[in-house]
Amino acid sequence: MDARTLKRAVITVFAMLGVGLALVALFLLSRTAQNSDDFDRLHIVILSINVVGVLVLFALLVGNLARMLREYRTNVPGAKLKARIVGMFVGLAVLPLLVVFYFSYEFINRGIDSWFNVEVEDGLDNALELSQAVLDIQKREYLYATQQVSRRLGEVSERQIVFELSMLRRESGASEMTLFGPNARVIATSSNSSAAALPRPLSEEAMLQTQQNRPYVNLDLLDNGSYEIRTAVLFTIRGRAEPVGVIQAYFPVTERLGRMISSVENSLSEYQQMVFLREPLKSTLTLTLAVVLMLSLLAAIYGAFVLSRRLVAPIQDLVAGTRAVAKGDFDTRLPTPSRDEIGFLISSFNDMTQRLATARREASLSQALVEAERANLEVILARLSTGVVALDSDLRIRTANQASGAILNVDLENRIGESLVDVARSEPLLEQFVDVAMVHLDADETEWREQIVLRGDVGRRVLTCACTALPSDENTPAGYVIVFDDITALLQAQRDAAWGEVARRLAHEIKNPLTPIQLSAERMRRKYLDAMNPDDAQVLDRATHTIVQQVEAMKEMVNAFS
Repeated sequence: MDARTLKRAVITVFAMLGVGLALVALFLLSRTAQNSDDFDRLHIVILSINVVGVLVLFALLVGNLARMLREYRTNVPGAKLKARIVGMFVGLAVLPLLVVFYFSYEFINRGIDSWFNVEVEDGLDNALELSQAVLDIQKREYLYATQQVSRRLGEVSERQIVFELSMLRRESGASEMTLFGPNARVIATSSNSSAAALPRPLSEEAMLQTQQNRPYVNLDLLDNGSYEIRTAVLFTIRGRAEPVGVIQAYFPVTERLGRMISSVENSLSEYQQMVFLREPLKSTLTLTLAVVLMLSLLAAIYGAFVLSRRLVAPIQDLVAGTRAVAKGDFDTRLPTPSRDEIGFLISSFNDMTQRLATARREASLSQALVEAERANLEVILARLSTGVVALDSDLRIRTANQASGAILNVDLENRIGESLVDVARSEPLLEQFVDVAMVHLDADETEWREQIVLRGDVGRRVLTCACTALPSDENTPAGYVIVFDDITALLQAQRDAAWGEVARRLAHEIKNPLTPIQLSAERMRRKYLDAMNPDDAQVLDRATHTIVQQVEAMKEMVNAFS
C-alpha cells in the first residue's frame, strides 16, 4: 500500500469516526431529553462526544481547506472549479440548516419555560424569606446573648472564669460555650453533654472574622438533621484595651423551627434543582443543538470537499495529462474513471496521445536518418578539396568545410552562426570574395557562376565559384550554397601545357630543315674537299664541320623540346 492510499484510508476512518460520534450523540440526546436526571448525568458525556466529533470533522475540514487554498494559490489544475463546487454545496447546505436551527431553538426555549409555575416559585421564595427572617431574629438574639456573656465574663477574675462560663452558658441556653485564647488555644469550656471530651475547635472563618473585630454568627446543619446556631465574639478583660481571646457558643434551634426550616429547605432544594436545571438545560440543549448544527455543517462541507474532489479529479488528470503532452510526454495515459462523457473524453485523450507517441517515434526515426545523412555529408564535405559554404537568408554561416577555410585563408568552421559579411571585414581574401558574391546576391540572382581573382599576401589566386539559392515557401530564398575551388595551379598547368605544345611545334618546324642542311654540308665536303687546294680545303673542312656540329646541337635541343 503506497503512502497516498494509506493517507486516504486514514482520512476515511476519521470521517466515519466523526459521523459515528455525531450519531451517538444524537441518540443519547433523544434518550435523555425527557428525563432531567438522566440528562443531568449524561449531558457532559453528550457534550464530550459532540466536541470530539466536531474536532475530528473540523480537523478534516481544515486539512481539506488548507489543501484547496494551497492548490488555488499554486494554480493546480481544477482548483478553481473545485472551489466553486464547494461554495455551491456549502450554500445549499447552510440555509436549510440555519432555518432548522432557529425553529428548534425557539421550541426548546418555550418548551422548557412551560415546565415551571411562577406561583410556586413566588411561594417558595416567600417561605424562604420567612424562614430566613425567623433565623435572622434568633441569630441576632443568640449573638446578643454571646456578647453579654463575653462582657460579664470579662468582669470576673481569671480564677472564676471556668465557673462563670458554665453558669452563663446555662443562663443563655447555649449547648456549648468555649473560651479560646491566643492561637485558638482552649482556656475554658462548658457543655451540656457529658460525653463531649473535647470542645469543638474554632473555625477558620470565625477566627478571621473576629480578628477583623466583627462578630461571627452562622447556622450549622448537624449529622442528625437538626440545626444549631454558632456564634463567636471577641473576649476582652476589664482594664485591657486589646482582646485576649474569642468566645464561641453553640445554640440549638427549636424542633418546630428546625422542621420548618428543613421543610422549606427541602422544598427549596427541589425547586432550586429544577431552577438549576432550567437555564443549564436550555444552555445545554442549545449548545448540543449548536454542536449538532456544527456537526451537520462540517459534515456537509466535508462532503462537499469529497464530492468536488471526485468530480474534479478526472478533469485534473486531464489537465495534467494535457500539460504533460505540451511538454513532450506523449506516453501519458490517464485512467478511465467511468463510462460517461468524461470517461469518453479521457479515452479520446489516450487515443490522441498514443497516436502522437507513434508519430513522434516515426519523426525521431526520420530525424535519426536525416542526422545520419547529415553526418555522411559532413564527412564527404570534409574530404572534398572544393570549398563549400552554406548561408541562411541573413547570410549567416550555417555550414563550412575545412577546404573553404584553407582556400580563403580563414577558419570558417569556428565562425558558424556569424554573418559572412562581418567575418569578411577582418579577412582581406574573404572580403574580396564577398564583394564579388554580394554583387550577384544583391541582384537577387538564384544561380550564378563566376571566376574570381583574389590578391593578397599569398599571391594571386584564381577561384571558380558557383552559387545556388535554397528554395522556400516564401518569395525570398531560405539560404544559399556557395561552392568554389582554387584553380590557380590548374590554370598554370594549362598555360604550361600550351607553351609546351608551342615549343614542340616550333621544334618540329626547326627540326625539319636541319637534316637537309647537314646532308648538304656533308655532300659539299665529300665532293669538293679533295678537289680544292689545301687552303681552300681547310676552310671548307672547317666550315662543313662547324655546320654539322651545330646541326647536331640544334637537334639535341629540338629533341628536348619535343
